[in-house]
Amino acid sequence: MRDDLLEKLETWHEEDEYEAIVDAIMEIPAEERDYELISHLGRALNNLERYEEAIEQFLLIEEEGKDDPLWHYRIGLAYYYLDQYDDAQKAFEEADRLDPGDEDTLDFLESIASLKEEEDEEDEESEDEEEEDEDEEEESSEDVEVTRPVLFDTDFDYTNFWDDSDPNADSYVSAPPTDKLIESVEESLVFKLPDYYIQMMKQHNGGVPYNRQFHTNTGSIQISGILGIGREKSHSLCGESGSRSLIESGGYPEFGVVIALAESGVIMLDYRETGNDGEPEVVHVDQGSGHKVTKLAPSFEAFVRGLVKE
Repeated sequence: MRDDLLEKLETWHEEDEYEAIVDAIMEIPAEERDYELISHLGRALNNLERYEEAIEQFLLIEEEGKDDPLWHYRIGLAYYYLDQYDDAQKAFEEADRLDPGDEDTLDFLESIASLKEEEDEEDEESEDEEEEDEDEEEESSEDVEVTRPVLFDTDFDYTNFWDDSDPNADSYVSAPPTDKLIESVEESLVFKLPDYYIQMMKQHNGGVPYNRQFHTNTGSIQISGILGIGREKSHSLCGESGSRSLIESGGYPEFGVVIALAESGVIMLDYRETGNDGEPEVVHVDQGSGHKVTKLAPSFEAFVRGLVKE
């Protein structure tokens, strides 16, 4: 009976049926769940992005898991995606000590080191900006006029932005989205899409740009297409090869929305700094380098304007 259950759990895991795993294990009385079952439960909760619940389960078997590199790796992953990098680093370091040289573990440790370095730099910049703001602030908060981002400036030529003759364009381009569809897609993604992106998609909903290269300090990144707002086309945000599907199949971080496909990875809207309703940064996540995250632009508009021809 137990062997049958464990076999089912593995099958469900391979088929991404994580809810089925959680439901099956939760039906078993808590006192009857052993180390193996709770490990399965924690892993499934991680895959469902229920990281806090996953940590609660992993901590129930902390004593038994202290010599298991997988236990440390899985709880480290949960801490990582909750942005608790100190705890994640300790867990991954212990996993590496118990199982030296595991590539995924080393990739996470490298990513954490990079993220911590970026946080330190941003904290220094933020402190400098706060000092400048205090010096320059003369108006009271009541007198400050709140304005929305400027949408679609006329100084940018969007008429010649899209290459509809490209053979791959059909898998991207959909009819302009309705407000109802936009709201539905945002609800599915759990993130508010940038205003500039929405206005752009209302003019031309996804596609292959003529300008597909974005230069960085260390080189350049080539994109193959920008996902539109929809569900029907495979390369739309909620399509068969959309944001959620790409994140799950490619093991990409779950801090935002995949907005474009790129060589050796994807372009994502990164909401870690602003929250799910804020204006996200645009980053490149390189699958070939252990999901290394490289910041490209402070906004989607800046990213679009930064695209150039090869």
